[in-house]
Amino acid sequence: MKDKDSGTPRVFLVRHGQTEWSQNGRYTGKTELDLTAEGRQQVLGSAQVIVGTGRLIDPAKLACVFISPRQRAQQTFHLLFGEGMSQAPADKVHVTTTSDLAEWDYGAYEGLTTHEIHALRREHGLDSDRQWDIWEDGCEDGESAEAVTARLDTLIGKIHDLQGPNMHGEQACDVILISHGHLLRGFIKRWLRYPLDMPLSLMLEPGGIGVLSYQHHNIQEPALMVGMAFPLKSHS
Repeated sequence: MKDKDSGTPRVFLVRHGQTEWSQNGRYTGKTELDLTAEGRQQVLGSAQVIVGTGRLIDPAKLACVFISPRQRAQQTFHLLFGEGMSQAPADKVHVTTTSDLAEWDYGAYEGLTTHEIHALRREHGLDSDRQWDIWEDGCEDGESAEAVTARLDTLIGKIHDLQGPNMHGEQACDVILISHGHLLRGFIKRWLRYPLDMPLSLMLEPGGIGVLSYQHHNIQEPALMVGMAFPLKSHS
């Protein structure tokens, strides 16, 4: 017997693999960095386990793949569906690069660690009463939380338009987002209709996969899947 939520569309969140700056804890927005060797292995490891026919991310069930324009995200896409894995999305899958998934523009904080950002803000006379919180304060010379919210909501609207008519699996309409640490955590908050400054602690490892969906096959009940079973791949 199928699970009661079988057929409900899913949105898979894929964080790019490790880069030199992510390894060192440096905020990486617009700077173009390649994946490290470890970062490539992180993505390939995820692909081997969950991407493929009959697996969690089944290309036959996909409708769209949205990718950040940053090269580390583009490399992650090609590793997930290529590199000898023979799992490239079918021709019917729409693959698009969108600035809606670019990492938060860190502005003056680009390339800095959290400790260095705190020190810089103190030099600028900021944060006398509390510590900096990107989800509320944004970034000097970069993006505000309101600007990030606007582009996340734009993408969520597009996904709802696609998945809304197919809440019982009428057509294949799973979606993959390949993006970055802050941006994807912000996406989860907005998917759940929380403001970005909602104190919801979330973690997503480099090369890691998260899953969003809906309760009760209802577009008005967006949900975070906190646990799921992995389908057994058929060898027939």
